[in-house]
Amino acid sequence: MLKLSKNIKMVISDFDGVFTDGSVYFDEKLNQQKKMNFSDIMGVSILIKNNIKFAIVSGENTNILNYFKEKFGIEEIHGEIRKKGIKVQEILDKYNLKKNEVLYMGDDINDIPAFDIVEYKVCPKSANPLIKLIDNMQITNSKGGEGAFREMVDSLINQ
Repeated sequence: MLKLSKNIKMVISDFDGVFTDGSVYFDEKLNQQKKMNFSDIMGVSILIKNNIKFAIVSGENTNILNYFKEKFGIEEIHGEIRKKGIKVQEILDKYNLKKNEVLYMGDDINDIPAFDIVEYKVCPKSANPLIKLIDNMQITNSKGGEGAFREMVDSLINQ
């Protein structure tokens, strides 16, 4: 179980490598497909039902992000973000949140600026080795796309 604060009011997550296993599947027409674990999707629902705000800040843009926006009514879904730290800080400012009230979950080096903004840092077991070395990083037992997000949510809710 991860050690998280009951004072966390928002979870911000990367998408690929957290909700997916980081793989991209192409068909013959070069249409992309990604695999997700339904328990991770349920984790989003659990956050919302527990009045914890949720945001996605992704370097990619995919229709799957629109799925989250529409299914859960999530306002803070951001794709094609190259400077994740700046976007995360904008979100904190918008909701008047302190760094100790926000958790960021990511898996690769483009997430480092976002991790620098928040106090609570979580990565999947399958994250890049450099991410695992960040001070105060907590690592799930599950890999990205295999329940890592849900593991974080369960740790947060069931403290």
